[in-house]
Amino acid sequence: MFENFKVPKELVPSDPRFGVGPSLIPVEALESLAKTGTSLLGTSHRKDAVRNVVKELQEGFKKYFNLPAGYEVVLGNGGATMLWDMIGLGLVEKSSLHFVTGEFSEKWYKAHKQIPWISAREIKVEAGHGLNPREEPGYDFICCTLNETSTGVMLSDIPKLGGQNILMAVDATSGAGQIKVDFNNVDVYYFSPQKVFASEGGFYVAILSPKAIERALRLGKDSSRYSPECMKWSHAIENSRLNQTYNTPAIATIFLMNEQVKLMNKLGEDKVIEEAKKKAALIYGWAKSKPYLHAYISEDKFRSHAVATIDVDDKFRVEDLTKVLRAQNVAIYIVAYRRLNRNQFRIALFHNVSYENLEKLTRLISLAIESEK
Repeated sequence: MFENFKVPKELVPSDPRFGVGPSLIPVEALESLAKTGTSLLGTSHRKDAVRNVVKELQEGFKKYFNLPAGYEVVLGNGGATMLWDMIGLGLVEKSSLHFVTGEFSEKWYKAHKQIPWISAREIKVEAGHGLNPREEPGYDFICCTLNETSTGVMLSDIPKLGGQNILMAVDATSGAGQIKVDFNNVDVYYFSPQKVFASEGGFYVAILSPKAIERALRLGKDSSRYSPECMKWSHAIENSRLNQTYNTPAIATIFLMNEQVKLMNKLGEDKVIEEAKKKAALIYGWAKSKPYLHAYISEDKFRSHAVATIDVDDKFRVEDLTKVLRAQNVAIYIVAYRRLNRNQFRIALFHNVSYENLEKLTRLISLAIESEK
C-alpha cells in the first residue's frame, strides 16, 4: 500500500522532522554553536565560559515561566527517567500518589514502588483518557504528568494543594513551554530538553519551590535514607546556585537549549502557547474533517497542544505510509508510540515545527490516503 505514492513538490515540507523526540533542532542553533569555535566546547564546566551559559539559561527559564519568588532552576545530568528515582529517593517523605495516563506516568509510579521505605499508589485511567491530579489524605507527594508523550493526553487543571506538608510534582517533559501552568500550585516541575526546548537528551531541568528545596535539603541529611551521590538533591541544588552541574555535562546540550529559550523569550510564553493552540486546532480540525481519521483523545480539554495523536481507519496502514514518506525524506518519526499498537499518527506540535509545514503534512497524508480509496 502507498508504494506508488509520490509527494507533489508543492507539498514537500521545508523540514521533515515532525517527531516528538528527539525534536527539531534548528540549523541556525547548530551554526551558532559552531561559531563558538574554541571558546566553549572543551572547556571545564567550572569555568566562566560554561557557567555564563548556564546562568543565562537559568535566568531565561525564570523569565519565560515568570517564576514566583524563591523558586530555583536546578540542572543536572541523567534526564527525566533518572529523576523518577531521584525524586523518590530524595523528595518523598513516606508516600507518593501517582495519576497515570500512559506509559511514562506509569513508569514514574513503578520507579517509586521499588523504593522500600516509601508507599506508592496509582490512580489510573485507560490509555487515551485524561485525568487531573487531586489531593488525597495520607500522601505527602502528588505525581502527575503534564503531557503524556505516549498518548497525547495533557492535564487541563493542576489544583492548589491545601495541605502544608504535601508537594505537587509535575513531569513536564513533552509539554513544558507550550502548556500553561500556574507555578504557585506546583512544587516540582521537571523536563528533559529534547522536546519543546529543542536540544539533546541526557539532561534535566527541575524547577523547585521553596517548600521542595527545604524538604530536599532536610531529607538529604537523614542518614537512614540511601541515595547515590549522583542523585543527591543537595549536590544538584548547591551546584546550580553556582551556575554549574554536579558532574560534567554535555556543554552542547546546554548551549542548544539556551538558544531555544532565547528564541522563545523573544515571543514570550503566552504567544508561544497561542501558536501551539493554533497548530493543535489545525491537526484536530483536519482529523474531524476526514471520515477516515479521528482524534485519539476524545475529550477536547485533554487534547495536547504539544503532541497530537490521530487514529486512522484500519483500511489504510499508517506504517506503510510512513515508510514511503520517510524514504522520500518528507516526514519522519510520526508513527504511534510502539506499545500502544495503534494505526495512528503521532505528530509533534513543538515550537520549531511550523504551521505551514504541518498544513502541508495534513494535505499530503490526505492525498496519499484518498489515492488508495
